[in-house]
Amino acid sequence: MLSWPASNGVRAMKVFAASFLALIILTFCAIDSAPANSMTSTIAIGDARINFTVEGGRMDLPQVEISEWVRAAAESVATYYGRYPLEHVTIRIASFDGRGVRNGRTFGRDGGFIVIRLGSETTAANLQSDWMLTHEMIHLAFPSVAEKHHWIEEGISTYVEPIARVRAHHMDAAKMWFELVRDLPQGLPAAGDQGLDHTHTWGRTYWGGALFCFLADLEIHRQTNNRKGLEDALRGILNAGGDIRFEWGLEKAFKTGDEATGIAELQSLYDRMKDRPYSVDLEAIWRELGIVRGDNFVRFIDSAPLAATREGITWGSGATAHAHSATSATRGSTALRYRAVHAGRTARLR
Repeated sequence: MLSWPASNGVRAMKVFAASFLALIILTFCAIDSAPANSMTSTIAIGDARINFTVEGGRMDLPQVEISEWVRAAAESVATYYGRYPLEHVTIRIASFDGRGVRNGRTFGRDGGFIVIRLGSETTAANLQSDWMLTHEMIHLAFPSVAEKHHWIEEGISTYVEPIARVRAHHMDAAKMWFELVRDLPQGLPAAGDQGLDHTHTWGRTYWGGALFCFLADLEIHRQTNNRKGLEDALRGILNAGGDIRFEWGLEKAFKTGDEATGIAELQSLYDRMKDRPYSVDLEAIWRELGIVRGDNFVRFIDSAPLAATREGITWGSGATAHAHSATSATRGSTALRYRAVHAGRTARLR
């Protein structure tokens, strides 16, 4: 039997206790971060790496379908911004009993971190029509701002998400416009409105923010003869280091975006909308853009005054008929009909 002096024995017991406690902590951390029934994969988008882990119980979808869902969302975001916003992002996908995608949240920690829930009975078709993961990934591409400006964070994701999916050919252009025309009125000011910085309702936060983005996009296209659009402003902000990992003042972000377009539209529009209701005649705008919407259809009029701007917003600054064959049935005066009005985005969680 080995023996130590009393002082050495106390020291040895302290070392043992500390080591044992560290082992317990590491064990629980490992259990929390990598459940026994989890599946982890990595996809590459350009120079970016996206690690995602599917946690929880049974999942009807094969891993390859989940990978394609993550890849499609990432491709959409990279197409709109010219690159994926961050070099490394971690996504934790938690399963629940049922079908669909729920409760997405995005954080700036750990280089970029997204948590989202996926139903165990979700089908591949459900994932092909999902908007939420793209919405969350777009949050990565804008700096964190003060809470009263939360509307711009949600507004960008709400407005850009369907456009990004269209440009990556993961959504139909006519469906995008159908939903925008239907849903954007939810962002208009109601009685008692005090502007975007002071009216924190769901409609004004998500769709009021989207309305701001749409009006800015429209005006940038108008003033540059469709050579630039909102994506140029947002790319300028991102490329200047303005991503979710960093806190910026909103006016710094808008100044950076305006410098990228050469049009002082973001700051000017913010001054008009931040602390008072701002009247917008959306019906007149749809007419100028050449968009006619019925209960279950949308029709494009190419002879409308701003038809070229509509195409620019849809496909990008200076857009031509580069890839419109995929949507040619929706152009001109042809109407694209839907069997039912889509339910739309009834809730968005950051």
